[in-house]
Amino acid sequence: MSIKLICDSLCDIPEEIGDKEYVEIVPLTVIFGDKEYRDNIDITNDEYYQMLRESKTLPKTSQVTYIQFKEVFDKYVAEGHDIICITGASKSSGTFQSATLAKNDTDGNIYVFDTMNLSLGSGQYVIKASELIEQNLKAKDVIQGLEDIRDSVKLLFVPSTLEYLKKSGRVPVAKAIIGNMLSIKPIFFFDDAEAKLIEKVRGTKHLASKLVDIILEMNDNNLEDKIITIGYGDNYSDFEKLKEEVNNRIKARRILFTRGGSCICSHTGPDILAISCSY
Repeated sequence: MSIKLICDSLCDIPEEIGDKEYVEIVPLTVIFGDKEYRDNIDITNDEYYQMLRESKTLPKTSQVTYIQFKEVFDKYVAEGHDIICITGASKSSGTFQSATLAKNDTDGNIYVFDTMNLSLGSGQYVIKASELIEQNLKAKDVIQGLEDIRDSVKLLFVPSTLEYLKKSGRVPVAKAIIGNMLSIKPIFFFDDAEAKLIEKVRGTKHLASKLVDIILEMNDNNLEDKIITIGYGDNYSDFEKLKEEVNNRIKARRILFTRGGSCICSHTGPDILAISCSY
């Protein structure tokens, strides 16, 4: 029996993973005023970044619904597939709960996995699952493989401005104002479904090297057996600097690239730089 790999769009994954025939991304919804857009279906990333820059109010996001998951589960169970569904952190979104409710109402071999992470961090589990599926492992063994890499998943990210995080309530107002006034770029580490400030860098000149410094330190300066994913939004020049730094200083099993989706960038802003790793 073949496996269908489902993930929500809180999982930012490289295009080559999303294009695999056994992968399907179920979109969250982004709400601008009175208009709703399915993430990366009704609106592209580039269209979203432009709208975000021009909007005077912060867009809202809506979780994947029970009905969305139920329709997808029913479709692939009827086709004879086992299903692995990977979601963004249950502490950050109700999407995991929606998937679990849909699973409980569906007759079939369905596994719902809470990444306890977001964006590139959640995406690491989708990448790993695709590798294990292509090794012809059974669904339950793929899930065990995902559990086995939890301690190795690391995500660092840097928003260009704290304004969006401030508006969304993700950082205290005073800290956001001070950061913006001093042109300080905060480096956050996503841990236990929470963004934690771990470093501050003045300006952007040394930002890429500092991100690489930290990810190396977190891995005892050895990433040869790990997967690295680099992410960015509407800031290609920053991405190019980080990519060059990674290529010059890191030897990894795989190095992949992706862009921040609309649901993540609604909270961080369109200019976001991130790096993640896992086994």
